[in-house]
Amino acid sequence: MTSAAFYLGDRTFAVRDADPVPPGHGEVRIDVAYTGICGTDLHILHGAMDHRVRTPAVIGHEMSGRIAALGSGVSGFNVGDPVTVMPLEWCGRCPACRAGHTHICHRLNFIGIDSTGSMQRSWTVPARTLVPLPPDLPLRHAALIEPTAVAVHDVRRSRLTAGEHAVVIGAGPVGLLIAKVAESTGAAVTVLEIDPHRRSVAKRLGLSVVDPTADDVAALIQDTTNGAGAQVAFEVSGSAAGVRTATDLLAVRGRLVVVAIHPAAREVDLHRVFWRELEMIGVRVYQRDDYEEAVRLVHRGAIPADALISRVVPLNDVTEAFRALEDGGDVKVLLDCGGDA
Repeated sequence: MTSAAFYLGDRTFAVRDADPVPPGHGEVRIDVAYTGICGTDLHILHGAMDHRVRTPAVIGHEMSGRIAALGSGVSGFNVGDPVTVMPLEWCGRCPACRAGHTHICHRLNFIGIDSTGSMQRSWTVPARTLVPLPPDLPLRHAALIEPTAVAVHDVRRSRLTAGEHAVVIGAGPVGLLIAKVAESTGAAVTVLEIDPHRRSVAKRLGLSVVDPTADDVAALIQDTTNGAGAQVAFEVSGSAAGVRTATDLLAVRGRLVVVAIHPAAREVDLHRVFWRELEMIGVRVYQRDDYEEAVRLVHRGAIPADALISRVVPLNDVTEAFRALEDGGDVKVLLDCGGDA
């Protein structure tokens, strides 16, 4: 027997015994070490994704662990190998897949949302989803690879290059990761955040951060870019004000990258888009090369994992872990699923 955290609906989790699922052909069973809780998991808790999550459900997709068993037909991996999972399964047949955009497949199965996830001690997944980890990378740190891959994909889509200036609007976990990935390209980065606690976290990470409600951000960006404006703005706040600020701060032919999932339609200053020939770029999840780059960034310390991980909570205390994130004092909370013993 093993244990798993089941989401029951109505903001309720229960940790129960479960039988490990033996790996079938092309599958592996993983002893999960750590699973991170992300904003999507909070949306599930709040009932916003009940149309996709079938209760009782084991959710979670930000994880690390070690291979415990191999199914038939699996090669290139061994029992004991440290791995993470790129939690996407695509159909291979829809127009997006045929065009090479498998990560945004029309019938995408996001593992941990649409199917069973990693908030459990033992997890069986298709071997093709595995991403190998360096043997000396702490598994705690490796639990940050999935959200780092999100940030890598966002920065790559922005075409940000060394010497350009990027503005990141919103200093939640994804915004902080985008800022650190953007810095790794050699770009200058300014983070905008209204919450004082999040600003303090950004400062601890060595980021340049300002309060857009107290500072003249437009003048600041103008001063630091010799009057040009920022080449890239990442909108990570999910707010109408964030969208307005992004277009206001962009230089001629600047790129607005829409990272946040906006819950409602937003007004966009299309005259500004026209006048400055701005681009708007959508971003969603990641591709394999984004994951592999995320592994490299976390491994070499470009992502300050220890500073981002606020606390590690036993799987049995999953309700406490979600409550801690809802209270807003933590950046990243990990569930210790027991596979790093």
